[in-house]
Amino acid sequence: MAVTNKKSSKLKEPVRVRTKKLADGSESYYLDIYVNGKRSYEFLKMYHLPEVNARVREQNRATREAVETIKSQRIIEITNSRAGIRNKFAWQKLMLADWLEKFYSNQERKGIKRIDKLRSIIKVINQYGKSTRMGDIDKKWALGFIDWLQHTYKGRQEKLLEQGTVVAYISQLSIALNAAVRAEWLGENPFMLLSASERVKKPESKRQFLAIEEVKLLIATECRNRTVKQAYLFSCYCGLRLSDMETLCWKDIICNDGRYMIATVQQKTSTPIYTPLSQNAVKWLPERKADDSDETFVFAELPSRPTTNKILKQWVEKAGIDKKITYHTSRHTFGTMMMTVGADLYTTCKLMGHADVRTTQIYAKIVDSKKIEAVNMVDKMFEQMESD
Repeated sequence: MAVTNKKSSKLKEPVRVRTKKLADGSESYYLDIYVNGKRSYEFLKMYHLPEVNARVREQNRATREAVETIKSQRIIEITNSRAGIRNKFAWQKLMLADWLEKFYSNQERKGIKRIDKLRSIIKVINQYGKSTRMGDIDKKWALGFIDWLQHTYKGRQEKLLEQGTVVAYISQLSIALNAAVRAEWLGENPFMLLSASERVKKPESKRQFLAIEEVKLLIATECRNRTVKQAYLFSCYCGLRLSDMETLCWKDIICNDGRYMIATVQQKTSTPIYTPLSQNAVKWLPERKADDSDETFVFAELPSRPTTNKILKQWVEKAGIDKKITYHTSRHTFGTMMMTVGADLYTTCKLMGHADVRTTQIYAKIVDSKKIEAVNMVDKMFEQMESD
């Protein structure tokens, strides 16, 4: 005869609905969650009201049903978590700032350098809404964030952001959100749902560059750091970005029959570039030391970026050039110089390593505008002669 245990074992639920009595007589619903020996509480901001009439009783019934639904979802989440299955609701609770930190760390680990704006975006997001969860991110949130970024947020100098900076911030955030979608931590990127009229327009590019005569002025002007002068003028004659200059090794410079060229991979785009070097460019290469290996950086003595740009600014002022110049201006100078001397659009595109010829067209427009200015100067000269 089988003996049965009179004590029936009742499986303890990991999530229980509880209420907390409030001063006004209503009760606040919360979930008592007990998992792996740890207890936590989730307050639902849902309430059971004093049942003064039939309407309130019906409202309480609907509220209780909603609470039970949330309870069921949490139990499913816990069960799936134990089974190693990602829950489709779990991503909704992940903090946006936490995802951005995770994405930033992954990019940094991969050696991707152009993530400075992403670090800034994390600070901005924390200021806009530190408690923003992935489940909060929808089209309405995206539009609200854009409006705040354009009309409320102020940068380090307590000024509203330039439109180009807003575009850069949105672009970096959108890249991170696309990664979240691929990782199944976000349903969709709301910035991809915006219409053309809702998106922030990229301002027309006004690229600063040096005219050929201004390059000659710099050559003739002493610079307090020889390496900065060599690197900047080298970039003026070949168009390499500062990020590529910082990683340029002697093995990347090839000489065949007295003709030099650069064969390297661009840091920004991870695409190869093959650029022939003019004699003017070669002239500004530093002398290779006897103990320099093929892996030695060509411009190893180049200072940090802030220091380089500070020295560059002083050098430009000393040369009497009244322009706001950064290192990247050397690349714009090369592009404009190529178009000025008659290089065609496609050739200039390849020399600069552009993936799209439309990027190179900006330099053609700059040269065209300079031609128009020159013609207008002739007109003004003759107008003055006629008035005399």
